[in-house]
Amino acid sequence: MRDSILEILREQRPDVDFENETQLVSGGVLESFDIVSIVAELDDEFDISIGPKDLVASNFDSVEAITEMVERLTEEE
Repeated sequence: MRDSILEILREQRPDVDFENETQLVSGGVLESFDIVSIVAELDDEFDISIGPKDLVASNFDSVEAITEMVERLTEEE
């Protein structure tokens, strides 16, 4: 799952070191348009629905945080 998420992230922003970055949103690396695109890709790839309550910086600040959110939402579906 983590590898698929990394692939999605790299497609959106190939200029970012997602392996090591831990402040993707809070550090201003990802902008709102990036998040919208990433959410759409994650929704399609994992057949989940990322709702407004999940759209918080802490869920998108690192690949680990995104993976944890996707795993949680996959279990809830």
